Amino acid sequence: MSKTLFNSGHTACAGCGQSMAARLVIDAAGSNTIVANNTGCLEVFSTKYPETSWGVPFIHSLFENAAAVASGIESAVKYLGKGDEINIIAQAGDGGTADIGLQALSGMLERGHNILYVCYDNEAYMNTGVQRSGLTPFDTNTTTSPVGSASSGNLRPKKPMPEIANAHGIPYVATASAGLPLDLQRKVKKAISIKGPKYIQVHVPCPLGWRHETNLTINVAKLAVDTGLYPLIEYENGIISARRQITPKPVEEYLKVQGRFKHLLKNPEEIKKIQDIADNNIKKYGLKLEAS
Repeated sequence: MSKTLFNSGHTACAGCGQSMAARLVIDAAGSNTIVANNTGCLEVFSTKYPETSWGVPFIHSLFENAAAVASGIESAVKYLGKGDEINIIAQAGDGGTADIGLQALSGMLERGHNILYVCYDNEAYMNTGVQRSGLTPFDTNTTTSPVGSASSGNLRPKKPMPEIANAHGIPYVATASAGLPLDLQRKVKKAISIKGPKYIQVHVPCPLGWRHETNLTINVAKLAVDTGLYPLIEYENGIISARRQITPKPVEEYLKVQGRFKHLLKNPEEIKKIQDIADNNIKKYGLKLEAS
């Protein structure tokens, strides 16, 4: 059995989907990889000085600039004539990608750096207190989108980051899930084999912020996919080249196992709004598996 490049002993919460996904990503990328990682949960729990879980060179950047730091690394590696030997990965959470880091990411993509950017999407700023981000789902209860008499939670839909990345004309964009490890690793390997900038957004359940039981992480991740709320798709050169088709489950199966959606369970009108989001995803991306 080969040695993992992301070692145990870190301080992630029990059931952390991000720690599972990070191990899958780096093991798929291989030991000839340099990682630039912004401030966030992953950096905090995996690199508590003087310890590290990483078996590859790992550079901690600021909250907003993992893509910019990775761009500098990629340029240096290319100057040294090792551009074909070393994989460069930039990593950030959903806030560090869709919000504070969007400018640096856009610059990295439009300049054409040979970098894989991985967004670990746990759908809020978990490290600083479960505040909403641009990738927080509609009607989610967070500390900055609280539920009350005038609100059912977050008022805005998830920012369409895969489409935003794809609009830069890059060769590969994909979504993946911690609940489907072989699919995730296949996409990482495929991305690394392609020259130019690549973007993968990985759905990573957070038991602390989502308020689900720690032993349900994989099940929760799969339910997001199976309801159509988190479509798994791939773009190659701007065109959808693959999609994971599903026999759709009702969104209530996903919502009822998470405390962040507890307020919706007696509100069928709001549940219907979320079901509409899933149904629109299923139609838009052709996700429904038709009976043969």
